Amino acid sequence: MVIKVYLATASGSTAIKKKQQEVVGFLEALKVDYTEFDIATNEENRMWMRENVPGEKKPTNGIPLPPQIFNDQNYCGDYDTFFNAKEDNEVFSFLGLAPPAGSKEAQLAEKALILQNGKDPEEHHKTSAEECSGDSAAPEDLHKTSDPGEAAEESEESMKEPSEKEEEVEHKVFLSVNLFHSLQIISIFSYLIPLISLLSPSQDEEEEPITEVDSSCVLIQFLSTTGIHPYLFLPLSSPEL
Repeated sequence: MVIKVYLATASGSTAIKKKQQEVVGFLEALKVDYTEFDIATNEENRMWMRENVPGEKKPTNGIPLPPQIFNDQNYCGDYDTFFNAKEDNEVFSFLGLAPPAGSKEAQLAEKALILQNGKDPEEHHKTSAEECSGDSAAPEDLHKTSDPGEAAEESEESMKEPSEKEEEVEHKVFLSVNLFHSLQIISIFSYLIPLISLLSPSQDEEEEPITEVDSSCVLIQFLSTTGIHPYLFLPLSSPEL
């Protein structure tokens, strides 16, 4: 693509000369390759410029004034549109060219892309690279865990852990059950003593003192009928038993 600048070298207008110099000087500062086409000395250039400027861009008299800028056959604009693009740092987009890396226009284009996509292109490349590295590392991990010996050890450890936990739970359940039974027997024994006194012989019959051994024997017989093993509560009975 060739940038064409149509100008008049022999123009008598100072304003036109100044505009032409400003356009050419800025293109040279940006190191943009361009070609000058003089309409003052070449009638073909004059006619081509007038025919290829869009009708809405022509002045009221229908004769466009230089400078006029083209990208090959595509019309870019006149001095006013070029000046506006220069103020907005959009000269390369105005000319239909890609901005060079590191230029202000390239930085603005990157920011616009970030705002449009919602993500920094560099971060996008970093995350994609990390995902690729993670995917490549996954087969190695699978290869490491595919060793049958290691798999057997891991299964044994996983079996040991639940058994230890089960033993701990069973032990706690056993202690809680024993505690419940102990409390139950204590409450039963507290109600059993008055019952024994009520079942004692009347005054007409020979009174035989109820010894501690007899009450303990009664307690053991009562526990046997309830299904609770009496030897679990030997500390509650008499030492003579």
